[in-house]
Amino acid sequence: MKLLFCGALAAFAMPLLAGVAWADGCNAISVEETEFDQTAPLTLAAAIARAGEAAPEVLTAALEARAALADADQAGRWLNPAISIEAENFGGTGALEGFDAYETTVRLEQTFRLGDKRRLSERAARAQAALASAQCQVRRLEAQVLAGELFLDLQAAIDMAEVAAASAALAEELARIVQRRVDAGAAAPPELARATAEAAALRAASDFARGEVEARAAALASIWGSPGVDFIVPDGTGAGFEGADTAAGEVWNAHPRLQAAEAEVDALAAAADRARAGAYPDVTLWAGFRRFEDSGDSAIMAGVSVPLPLFDRNQDATRAARLRAEGAAIDARAVEARLRAEQTSLAARARAAKERLQTLETEALPLAEEAYSAAIQGYRVGKFDLTTTLDSRRRLIDTRASLIDARLALRTETLRLRALVGAAPFEDQAQ
Repeated sequence: MKLLFCGALAAFAMPLLAGVAWADGCNAISVEETEFDQTAPLTLAAAIARAGEAAPEVLTAALEARAALADADQAGRWLNPAISIEAENFGGTGALEGFDAYETTVRLEQTFRLGDKRRLSERAARAQAALASAQCQVRRLEAQVLAGELFLDLQAAIDMAEVAAASAALAEELARIVQRRVDAGAAAPPELARATAEAAALRAASDFARGEVEARAAALASIWGSPGVDFIVPDGTGAGFEGADTAAGEVWNAHPRLQAAEAEVDALAAAADRARAGAYPDVTLWAGFRRFEDSGDSAIMAGVSVPLPLFDRNQDATRAARLRAEGAAIDARAVEARLRAEQTSLAARARAAKERLQTLETEALPLAEEAYSAAIQGYRVGKFDLTTTLDSRRRLIDTRASLIDARLALRTETLRLRALVGAAPFEDQAQ
């Protein structure tokens, strides 16, 4: 009786414990269409949040997790009883001709799964549901990180479009200076053609840069399944990561990839327990009522059916399940080690990107601007030739582009690092 009570208590507690794990998963994600604020420019945090709530792969994983929970509910149900009605000894010959001597049997039977199979099956199914929920969180974090990276790409494209437009304006200004020098006889006409060609090329580059902004915006919108850009493009003021402490934080124990690995260990361990229970045969009990038509008598019948485990005791399935559980444990340890190695790598890359950005901002860009200003002033008064001026302008444009690239690299590496340690704007993943 005590053992029966403990088993019933465990069966009752398993759905509750699984419900706790499920609450930490994708249960809060609504698969219905959600309205998002479109009255203000999109921000990094808003893009990440929207990807986590509306990305198709996240919604699919959330539905699969809920389906796995329904499977767990099904696994905990009792087997249905069976009823059968039999009629025999009729339509024969001699004394059995017609229906005078036929017998009718009504039988009810119930199969009982020994070895605590029902509880262990439900436990294994709920472990699978927890694994599906953890895998949903992995997909959610991946979608959020991808949305964040595409948002940063969009910001970089906006910055690059502004640089391209400014470069085209510089080219137009230089072309006007060359025109005045040619008109004054201080420069040869081929210089004007060269300056005009450079200006046209930079205008084309500016047009291409604007197209890149539209393409990056469309790519970002596709993350949450939108066929077109359904948000106000950000103004390119920055993501606020440049001054962040990139070395802060540790890989938190609730990282979705680590949770998924640990959930797989639990699921395979539960499957191994269920496989071991397969060594116990199931017992079928039946009871019935038989009526003899020729005499009008009736009788009660009862019986039991038990398979004989002579050849198959589920030993091979048990061994396979145990081996898979051991492999999952090895994989879980490897996942944690890889996450920590990834943190070290990302922190190093972020530090390098930050140093590069600081060098470009404090040294390279001011010097390039100063060099171009001196070159164009010198060309205006005839101290420098056109080639020197064009070269200094190209270096200025390249330095500005390198600055955007360095800022994008820093923001991207910092974004990935924050996703790894559960820092803003990924705090909700750690809850």
